[in-house]
Amino acid sequence: MDTTTFHHIEYNDTNVAKNDLKVIVIFPAKNEEGTIENTVSTASRSSFDPEIIVVDAYSNDKTAELAARAGATVIQQPEQVFPGKGIAMKAGIREAIARSANIILFLDADIKNLSPQWINNLVSTLLVDNCDMARGFYERHARDAAVTKLIARPMLNIFFPELSHFEQPLSGEVCARSQLWQRMLEIPDSPNGWGIDVWFLIEITMLGCNIREVFMGTKDHTSFEDYKEDISKLSKMAEQVEFTIIREAIKHGRLHLQNTVNV
Repeated sequence: MDTTTFHHIEYNDTNVAKNDLKVIVIFPAKNEEGTIENTVSTASRSSFDPEIIVVDAYSNDKTAELAARAGATVIQQPEQVFPGKGIAMKAGIREAIARSANIILFLDADIKNLSPQWINNLVSTLLVDNCDMARGFYERHARDAAVTKLIARPMLNIFFPELSHFEQPLSGEVCARSQLWQRMLEIPDSPNGWGIDVWFLIEITMLGCNIREVFMGTKDHTSFEDYKEDISKLSKMAEQVEFTIIREAIKHGRLHLQNTVNV
């Protein structure tokens, strides 16, 4: 979707040389020792020479140790809450801003086939297209993305139809300038759990931002192995995404759109 360009913030990095642009990649992570070392080292090979931050959610394996060994700055999630993806993302944003990032990019920590090109594509889209946010989408296994297919997209179609074209509204691969992330931190009552991804999408859209989806190819990630035979393991995520969208519909005066649904 191309909404009107975001006018509340003036960006000054469109013509900044790559060497002067500070990109920080953030991996929220919990018990990802099987992939974290490779994802950190792969992301660091991007042509934008990013710094890497891993926000560790009190892992009880070697996630933090391996991430640090691969060159990441590791910080602890401020609260020992699970699911706490929202807490981790907000902590990562604050840390990246404190480190003077121009662009902050999130990636899932469990990706098995991550390529430096993913970072290059997202950052380049932000700069070349001068959009406000770049989001990854990808081909996935037919049984993957159950919450997206059964909860997020159907509910967005009803309450936020201007978002109905987004293939991956819960994408973990998201890139924006620090000014926009800072603006998100200033909005009260943001989710602390799994609802954070769709909350960012809705709130940024309601600000009138220009958001682009970028095709990343195929995504192979370990979490799919955990639920591919039993999607009931995603029930907490589904619940949090569903109620985030409902609360956003109430906040933005969209709840009446439920009357458009035939039941």
